[in-house]
Amino acid sequence: MLLRTLTAALLLLPTTALAQSDSAPPSAYWPLRDSPANTLQPAAPVTLRGKATVTDAADFPESGSWIEIPASHAPDPGTADFTITAKVHCPPNDGPSGDIVSQYDPATRRGFHLTLKTASGVTSSQASLRQLHFGIDDNQLSPWTDHGRPGNALLGFAMAVHNNTLFVGTCEPDAGQSGRVYRLDANGQWIDCGAPDQSNSVTAMAELAGQLYVGTGKYRVAGSSLPESPNTSPGGRVFRRIADDRWEDCGQLPGVEAIGGLAVFQGRLHASSLYKPAGFFRLEENGSWTALPVPQATAPDPGTSADRRVEAMTVWEGALYAGSYDGGYVYRWDGTSWTDLGRLGDNTQTYSFAQYDGQLHVGTWPSGRVYRYAGPQQWVDCGRLGEELEVMGMLVHNGRLLAGTLPLAEMYQYEGTAKWQKLTQLDRTPDVKYRRAWTLAELHGRLYCSTLPSGHIWSVQAGASVQHHAAFPDGWHDIAAVRTGKQLLLYIDGKQVAKADIPGGRPIDLHSTAPLRIGAGMNGSLNGRLRDLRIYPRALTATELQPRQ
Repeated sequence: MLLRTLTAALLLLPTTALAQSDSAPPSAYWPLRDSPANTLQPAAPVTLRGKATVTDAADFPESGSWIEIPASHAPDPGTADFTITAKVHCPPNDGPSGDIVSQYDPATRRGFHLTLKTASGVTSSQASLRQLHFGIDDNQLSPWTDHGRPGNALLGFAMAVHNNTLFVGTCEPDAGQSGRVYRLDANGQWIDCGAPDQSNSVTAMAELAGQLYVGTGKYRVAGSSLPESPNTSPGGRVFRRIADDRWEDCGQLPGVEAIGGLAVFQGRLHASSLYKPAGFFRLEENGSWTALPVPQATAPDPGTSADRRVEAMTVWEGALYAGSYDGGYVYRWDGTSWTDLGRLGDNTQTYSFAQYDGQLHVGTWPSGRVYRYAGPQQWVDCGRLGEELEVMGMLVHNGRLLAGTLPLAEMYQYEGTAKWQKLTQLDRTPDVKYRRAWTLAELHGRLYCSTLPSGHIWSVQAGASVQHHAAFPDGWHDIAAVRTGKQLLLYIDGKQVAKADIPGGRPIDLHSTAPLRIGAGMNGSLNGRLRDLRIYPRALTATELQPRQ
């Protein structure tokens, strides 16, 4: 990996250097511009990693690219107030997903992250799209909270956070029932948003251009070793939310009984088929669906189709990656064709994706293991989750990689070096073969998890975090993250867009020996550009956070 020490472009400036331009000088300032006007005596060694470049702004084009400052030369906020400001540029369409700046030690679970976060491939859903997060932690984890059962849910099949609200798509399989969408209101009540069609499940969710899309399906409940649903109405349709109980039909996908996944790639919504025949589709600007190729088996069994299903989907390093229930493979779609990235061990199904510390991780059945992508046909075994058989939803929550499982609906966190720690069992329904911790999403600093067969939704909170649950706009924008007293605040272009209380008890101490990273962290590498990154040793006011001209 390319390493370069910068002597001019990236400088940790002495506090006095900014006294004339700032009423409250930062403790650290990285101009992130290769200009003689910014060339002062550096106070810290700074390195570029990967293909990160600096010209008129720092550019982070891919995973493994970031700027690193040793902890000995980085600000140490400890338990005090502090402020981070920067100018961030997002490319159009999919945009970045990763840390703007972070200093976090996964061994001690201590540090902070300022992130633009997309969580896609969380089983069948895109749980968030390019949302601004600011999190702090020093190994604090709350008790789990039971938020009850939306409607008559057998499970929350799909979850996504949109416009500061958690939406859940349910499977309600009994006679006279159908899959519905619910949202969690400010009082903790589940508000019924209606049934898009008559099928038994809302199977997938994703946001595109500020609107929430859902996919429907006839879920074969027997696949979870439960009595089959008497509701035989097919799904396979995509709907756009207009308002509570109002859904616009965006079309039936040909030959599709149930939507297997939704994800946004190259600015377009993509959908897949849960069951055979395999299908992969793109929603065009005119509202029509284009049938796209599906991956092909290199040596299919005689008399069987070579078509391979596309299931969970995520976007990483400029391509769409897909799991499959046909052989336990992962495939990469570049917008034109598929590349076979290989089979993950002896698994037959690949269920979910997570981008953790800049690397792509995949959950599997029936080994109950997570694998890390190391290149085509190269998968690193990251360990088995207890004695479980299937890894379902995975998501990075405030620095921790968390995952849900089958058959006991347990939740685990990754300890590194192929080790996983069990946190809890969420579903204890008696006398069933399978219990599932199905899919995950984050809302207002908490991680939510759906379960089968109880249908309950649970949540937990690591440390404290604040999130702006709307897609970050394209182009250059000023951002600020503030820890002040017992609150965390987020600003975009001088306007406060989110705030959250820091849980009571002991203060969160951010002293860390981990390096400070610009453009990378536990949430992955940023695909974007930065200028004028500053860290202040106090909480700046709203007036002070107005954009600089």
